[in-house]
Amino acid sequence: MRTFGPAKAIATMALLASTIIVPPALAAGTAPAASKPAAATAPADTNPRLASVNGQDIRLNDIRQAIATMPDQLRKLPENVIIPILLNQLVDQKAIQIVAEKSGLAKQPDVQHQMEVAAQNALQNAYLSSQVTPGLTDDAVKAYYDKNYANKPGAEEIHARHILVPTEEQANDIIKQLKGGANFADLATKLSKDPGSAKQNGGDLGWFKKGDMLPAFWDAASTLQPNSFSQTPVHTQYGWHVIQVLGKRTAATPTLDSMRDQIRQKLIQEGVQKAVSSAVGQVKIVRYGPDGKALPDNAPTPPPAAAH
Repeated sequence: MRTFGPAKAIATMALLASTIIVPPALAAGTAPAASKPAAATAPADTNPRLASVNGQDIRLNDIRQAIATMPDQLRKLPENVIIPILLNQLVDQKAIQIVAEKSGLAKQPDVQHQMEVAAQNALQNAYLSSQVTPGLTDDAVKAYYDKNYANKPGAEEIHARHILVPTEEQANDIIKQLKGGANFADLATKLSKDPGSAKQNGGDLGWFKKGDMLPAFWDAASTLQPNSFSQTPVHTQYGWHVIQVLGKRTAATPTLDSMRDQIRQKLIQEGVQKAVSSAVGQVKIVRYGPDGKALPDNAPTPPPAAAH
């Protein structure tokens, strides 16, 4: 079975859209025209004030910073749509902060702790970003591609069908029917418990790579020759599978453009690991056992004693 997780929900920004229409000049990051002509020597305001809440300004740069943290899909929305939406959100947030501060919540110990944790997380993220971002250049991405992908064959791909049933006994009975000449696709349509579309397609899973499938499923399929089926049931967390391999091929070498985002994620992971290791190497770490005594260096930290 495929290991893809559920797709993340994307906010429906259109439902939140305000009726405010932002002038094109403002959406482009410039100040709107003043009621009177500005002096020719006056510099353009590149960070105009868009609103104030109890005298606390919200400026265009605040909107820009909010946009930078949004998913790619939402950043592509027209600025005359996204700017008023985010402005309304920032106004609401500022109002809540002011009223919450007046209520004395910031003095409560649990709230203070949450604020300290948030500040610490912001500092950690800023440090990691400062260490990792400089290494995410186009040259670094290309160098990684040249080393790991260029002039190398693509991944092995398998085209297979499967029949999924709840018990090993049922799977063995299906294998017996196949050995007797039964049609695999017909049995899949009739008996498979696959919740996806494969059941309607005669169990056809299409072409897939190793990472697309659970390890046990891939291992079994990779040992089969085209136009053969598994002689013993294959067990995964979803149940018992009977697999028929229809074909095998080697995928084309992926292009740099197709791998760019994946390589960037890999470089980020490597950069974060390197930054963490560097930080850990610059501090003194002492671990303590349940008795409160310091443990020897490199000793594993024992689990805390259970509370009674």
